[in-house]
Amino acid sequence: MDSVEDMGPVDYLVIEFPGNRMTGEAFPLLVDLAERGIVRIIDLAFVRKETDGSVVGLEWKELGGEIDLSVFEGASSGVLDETDLAEAAAALDPGNSAAVLVYENLWAAPLAAALRRSGAQLVASGRIPVQALLTALDATEETVPPGGSTAA
Repeated sequence: MDSVEDMGPVDYLVIEFPGNRMTGEAFPLLVDLAERGIVRIIDLAFVRKETDGSVVGLEWKELGGEIDLSVFEGASSGVLDETDLAEAAAALDPGNSAAVLVYENLWAAPLAAALRRSGAQLVASGRIPVQALLTALDATEETVPPGGSTAA
């Protein structure tokens, strides 16, 4: 791994699969992002929250033979530990499974490195859920008169 000075922002995702139903449709897209140097997969793990609320870590072979995940074998840096997986599983509904992904945003690494060199530091970060963004855009469209200008 590069030095911390050269790294891009690192994010994590917890992606829930209701009813433990994983189709594998998105995994080739994740591989493509990694192969194109847009992201670097730092860690990828799978968990299941049993109906009694207990949490089970899943091995690759337990995910079902219909999905080929061999390309992700070895995508474990050890960043995620049992505590992280239990915390991720707390967000799940009982009876569901999840992928927990930690990845570096390689596309942003040069910007992040330049900002660090200049003494800047990240003080807040977040995500806007797609539905919230759509709601905000819809509200904006409702306040803009025909012709598109709100200037008086």
